[in-house]
Amino acid sequence: MMDIVSHQHIEKQEGVCGEKARVAGTRIRVQDIYIWNELQGRSPDEIVSDFPQLTLADVYAALAYYWDHTDEIQQELIAADSLLEQIRRTSPSPLEKKLGEKDAAFDQVSS
Repeated sequence: MMDIVSHQHIEKQEGVCGEKARVAGTRIRVQDIYIWNELQGRSPDEIVSDFPQLTLADVYAALAYYWDHTDEIQQELIAADSLLEQIRRTSPSPLEKKLGEKDAAFDQVSS
């Protein structure tokens, strides 16, 4: 029965959200709902209030999917963190670049 309920609310589709599990008909991923609920402490009601395209059933189905597929979702989160760290190392943000230029100019003036 759980698989039937999950399939009504959760889907994966090639070319959408990196093929990650998401709430059907939306671009809200299961991992997003997990983060909002478990890591940020937001209740299912708060999540629905902030994202009115979701129903409570969607949120609970996403959380059930997470707990049934914990390893899969955690691997996706680890991969995303790794990619973000790689991007930070190889491509400084425009703000960091501008601050670096300011620091270099200040060093030249103060010398």
